[in-house]
Amino acid sequence: MAEELQIESAASKDEIYRQLLPQLSALTTGEANLTANLANLAAALHQTFKWWWVGFYLVDGDELVLGPFQGPIACTRIKKGKGVCGTAWAERRSLLVPDVDQFPGHIACSSLSVSEIVVPFYTPDGQVAGVLDVDSERYDTLDATDVGHLEKVAELLTTLL
Repeated sequence: MAEELQIESAASKDEIYRQLLPQLSALTTGEANLTANLANLAAALHQTFKWWWVGFYLVDGDELVLGPFQGPIACTRIKKGKGVCGTAWAERRSLLVPDVDQFPGHIACSSLSVSEIVVPFYTPDGQVAGVLDVDSERYDTLDATDVGHLEKVAELLTTLL
């Protein structure tokens, strides 16, 4: 894997993901350490899309515990069913929240985050292992295109567990 991502700057969001996904796969190929892989995936997504916060929460009992991330300091523990992350975990589905203030029970780790996507990822036997969490400080950046491609990143994570 090259030390830098190769992404065409004039590409559409969909094309950026199409260029990025094989590079994410190459970045994690041959590395068995989950922390190292999550750290590099968070860094690559953050670098590519310039989102406010990108990171992972990992299931630990009845809580999600903060894992590798890029961005400002974050909440350390989230209960199952609480906030966007805990709800995505409990419901076993991706959540796109265009305005976090409209999400009942939203946990504000940063008042600058205004929109969010959370995508669960699974162990090979189908248990939720954690969630990929993306936050933006703008209302107009996260959409269904992101959800679809971030679900592909989650599928990659399953192969790493």
